[in-house]
Amino acid sequence: MATTGRDPNRCPTHPGKLLREIVLPALGVAKSSIADHLGISRQTLYDLLAEKQPVTPQMAVRIGKLLGNSPAVWLNMQGAHDLWHARLKVDTSQIPTLKEPKQNRVS
Repeated sequence: MATTGRDPNRCPTHPGKLLREIVLPALGVAKSSIADHLGISRQTLYDLLAEKQPVTPQMAVRIGKLLGNSPAVWLNMQGAHDLWHARLKVDTSQIPTLKEPKQNRVS
């Protein structure tokens, strides 16, 4: 089994944090220009950067195009972040795990 090397006790980074702390500063472009390029309001961009809004599939397509990478990068980051939080919040203690019935093998 392959391991990712990621600490399962640490919340995966929200994509807004990566954009805020690494990507946008490296670009050196004003946030208002980034919002214009993405076709969104500055408030929407600020909410994303403040981790108040998730990266939606539509937003992932926009960000991927702007940055020249895959929308899947941004959706996977958001999905990992959301799943980590869901695992903490959802009580699964009363949900059984169903097993597949064993199939009879014919020789």
